[in-house]
Amino acid sequence: MSRLIMWNVVTLDGFFDGATNWDLHWHESAWCDELQRFSVDQLRSADRLLFGRVTYEGMAAYWPTAEGEGEVTALMNAIPKVVFSHTLRDPEWANTTVAAGDAAQAVAGLKLDGTGDTLVFGSGQLSEALTRAGLFDEYRLVLAPVVLGKGRTLFDRGLDEFGLKLLEARPLSSGAVILRYQPSPVLTAGA
Repeated sequence: MSRLIMWNVVTLDGFFDGATNWDLHWHESAWCDELQRFSVDQLRSADRLLFGRVTYEGMAAYWPTAEGEGEVTALMNAIPKVVFSHTLRDPEWANTTVAAGDAAQAVAGLKLDGTGDTLVFGSGQLSEALTRAGLFDEYRLVLAPVVLGKGRTLFDRGLDEFGLKLLEARPLSSGAVILRYQPSPVLTAGA
């Protein structure tokens, strides 16, 4: 069975995207050799990558011709990808399948078909739908050492409260921190 893992870079004030789509200039504040190695190891463990349409379009515009990214480029282009979209019909990025139905139902099925990790990059609406369905096995976030002041929050559509158990907090030389969490029951007052 595949583990479903969210992977996002977030600012100290909770944004995963700037005020406009792909306003990610602040990612550079987190990047360092350690994060590069973590990214490669994570991609090596993946059976597939999942994206919402907006994230997919940005990734598909970048990775097929990316230069200077080393092994990450090769892995991003080789790993099978699924994009969830009701409008995209003909994906241009190699090894991509379009899924137009209910994302949570489709991902529940995908988890049964694999032995490696299934990674969700960015994809705020998709991530929220999968969180709401209780499908994530792990949340991996890089906390970037920056306050952005405006942008899109990772969760902003009225999720129910849920708890997380810290699996790892790894500080990086850039000042960023890799945070790994597992879903956990919410503690109630007096518990």
